[in-house]
Amino acid sequence: MTPARDFWTFEQDQDITIVCPPLPEEYRRYLAYADPESADFVSLYTYADPDALIELFGHIRARNPEALVTFHTADELSSHHYTAHLIVLGGVDWNSVTRDVLERVDLPVEQVSRDDDAEQGGFRVRQNGRSILVEPQFDGGRLVEDVAQFYRGISPFNRKRTVTVCNGMYGRGTLGAVRALTDVRFRDRNEAYVRERFGEAESFSIISRVPVVGGQGLTPDWTIEENRLHEWPEAAG
Repeated sequence: MTPARDFWTFEQDQDITIVCPPLPEEYRRYLAYADPESADFVSLYTYADPDALIELFGHIRARNPEALVTFHTADELSSHHYTAHLIVLGGVDWNSVTRDVLERVDLPVEQVSRDDDAEQGGFRVRQNGRSILVEPQFDGGRLVEDVAQFYRGISPFNRKRTVTVCNGMYGRGTLGAVRALTDVRFRDRNEAYVRERFGEAESFSIISRVPVVGGQGLTPDWTIEENRLHEWPEAAG
């Protein structure tokens, strides 16, 4: 099921659920604002990937003013949330819903956890009969290029709704996956590329570079071939 006008506009009267990974307890303990017992408690401090969440929530609310748009951590979902249009932020390390979705869709991409043998993890892709690990790039321990995945397809939980995964190995990759279709300077050209490249395909995936400059993750331009590290379905011929 394809959105009516653009990739973030959905049909009227259909709920939209955004799912973030919860910030692990080992990181929360250093934040008084993340402690429910604190007078200064702020629930958003319990969320990982808040940059991506804020960017996307505002954009989707603007595009779908009559829709019920909610956001939750992965451990807060009810069955009702799973069967709405589902948008999942962040990778398999912290977001169990990302793992659940990717296990249920037919996609030649596997996210390798940063806790696995590969020190910084990556996306293992199958391309032309080969298995390739697409990894983020570091310079002396400093992240200089993240990798991001944007996946859109029919929801495995409700065939009349969509599921979208915006996923990076690190937070700036996840934000880059979101901004590819929200950033006013890039979204139109990226959307045009997707429609030309994938046509009426019900599902597609793009893994792209996300340059990190001055500590900031930049929006990927999908119209530049070298920025696209893996695409599925593969182009005919």
